[in-house]
Amino acid sequence: MTLFQQIALVVGMTAVTVLSRNLFLLSRKAMPLPARVKIALRFAPAAALAAVVAPELFLLTPLGPPWVKLGAAVIAAGYFFARRGILGTILSGMVAYWALSWISHTWA
Repeated sequence: MTLFQQIALVVGMTAVTVLSRNLFLLSRKAMPLPARVKIALRFAPAAALAAVVAPELFLLTPLGPPWVKLGAAVIAAGYFFARRGILGTILSGMVAYWALSWISHTWA
């Protein structure tokens, strides 16, 4: 691939990305969303978080055995549902992960 082709490819991909993400801004009038779409969009952040977290929890990775990660996730989720605090959720999950990881290395 020549330098010109590479530059043309990057410019083309940039144009497609900018147009697809900003198409709604090009319209002069507001585009109302149907009620079903508004309801579905409420679940987008949770779905995105699940898509990022779930593979790390259930797949075997260098971060340790799956039971360590699942145990830490259960403890963090328990803290979140009990207290609704983000910082405490992160801290409880990390402390649980470190403790369970230490236990898995010590008893292995």
